[in-house]
Amino acid sequence: MSLQRKNFVGGNWKLNGNKASIDGIIDFLKAGPLSQNTEVVVGCPQCYLQYTSEHMVAGVGVAAQNCYKVKKGAFTGEVSPAMIKDLGCEWVILGHSERRNVFGESDELISEKIGHALASGLKVIPCFGEKLEEREAGKTEEVVFAQLKAMLPNITDWSRVVLAYEPVWAIGTGKTATPEQAQEVHASIRKWLSEHVSADVANAVRILYGGSVTADTCRDLGGRPDIDGFLVGGASLKPDFVKICNAWD
Repeated sequence: MSLQRKNFVGGNWKLNGNKASIDGIIDFLKAGPLSQNTEVVVGCPQCYLQYTSEHMVAGVGVAAQNCYKVKKGAFTGEVSPAMIKDLGCEWVILGHSERRNVFGESDELISEKIGHALASGLKVIPCFGEKLEEREAGKTEEVVFAQLKAMLPNITDWSRVVLAYEPVWAIGTGKTATPEQAQEVHASIRKWLSEHVSADVANAVRILYGGSVTADTCRDLGGRPDIDGFLVGGASLKPDFVKICNAWD
């Protein structure tokens, strides 16, 4: 990993938790100890954003798991970046594979959400990745680059963006890309960014791997030069999350 890119671990709680379990997560994060060399952010359900931000361990960021593309209006059930900021949170996860493949969000909508979130002052973790049938068809780069290309017009400040590559076939399936497979895709993403954005952005932006990362696999994955951290699902609800945050120590 480049010396100019600080390690980053995001914990995506998804549709899990209540106040009691959040207290438990905060307890094991507090016990840590968490590495000072890793930036840590947890993504909690929208209804617990304020509770989590008010009780979270100092130095750990709190992210919303989604937001809409406008400040306010007649959009029942949605939440805006302004609301997220009002609750004391600085981050949002956008374009997660479940938003794309369960809720049908398009590349264009995700791009618009990213643009509005950045314009509103949030930091953004845009997610992208291929399905199993796309990988088996040899279309990984085609799919990943198309999703990235759709984001580009709306990314106005790369210093507030942390990219998350998540092979859909390795999320919650027990399957994990080998460190070599993950590194290969991360390297190709960085090369694409160099060619389509700039060499400076390609060198500086952090690219996370998100696909069933565990305490057993994190060190080998994290040791690859273009893997700057992880977006962790189920494992972020358990004490082993601390080991993942400390993968580089």
